This record gives sequence, C-alpha cells and structure tokens, in this order.
Amino acid sequence: MIRVLVAEDARQVRETVVALLGLEEDIEVAAALASGEDVVSAALEHRPDVALLDIGLPGTDGISAAAELTRRLPACRVLILTGTAAPATLAAALRAGVSGYLLKEDPAADVVGAIRAVARGERIIDPRLQGLQGPQGLQGQ
Repeated sequence: MIRVLVAEDARQVRETVVALLGLEEDIEVAAALASGEDVVSAALEHRPDVALLDIGLPGTDGISAAAELTRRLPACRVLILTGTAAPATLAAALRAGVSGYLLKEDPAADVVGAIRAVARGERIIDPRLQGLQGPQGLQGQ
C-alpha cells in the first residue's frame, strides 16, 4: 500500500485528487492539507511514502515544504503537481530534492502512475518539461 499526503490549497482540486486516489487499490491517502506550513508535521505524524504537493501553497510554498520534507523525512518521496511550467521553478524543485514534477493538466492516470513510480524510487518529470532541463539537465544542480 502506498501512503500519500496531498497538499493543495484549492479545495475542489484537493478533494478531487483525494477521491481519485481513493479509487486505487494500492494507494491510501494518509492526509490531505490546504496549507504548506502543515506538510512536514503531518508527514512526520502520518509517515507517507509520497507527498503530492502544489507549489503555490499558502504559508510555506510547495518547494520550501519539499526541501524541508526531504531533509527531515528522506524516505518520503515528493511529487510536485502544479500549473507552473517555468524552467526556474522546475530547477528549484529539483534542487529541493523532489522526485517528480507534473503539470495539473496531465491526465489523472499519469498522476496515479507517477505516484507509483516515485514510490519505487524513480524520478518523473512531465515529458513536456524535459527540454527545459537543458543539455546537462537540472538534476545535478
């Protein structure tokens, strides 16, 4: 069973993601949050395998929460789900230690597949963003 923490400030999006994940036999939502400032404490309490974070969270933004989460709970993989396709944001997320970066416009099946992949230790970057990584890639930055 893959335990997932969902952090998304838009209530409708958060509830939809939680409902979608609830349909999967191998995924369980451990916590659903509307604020970035609660991510690390909730993760330490619930011990998810994957944290699915929006970047634009109130309080602590998703990238800052990801960096703190990867430092304090390295067993928890972080998957960013955002509407932001900017190269600088992708680079910052990778520097923060995220395992994946997807756009909110991706199909639901891609998000579910990415959760499974990052739980296995794989790195997932939205295919449309691969070219934004440059010739040497952003992973080493």
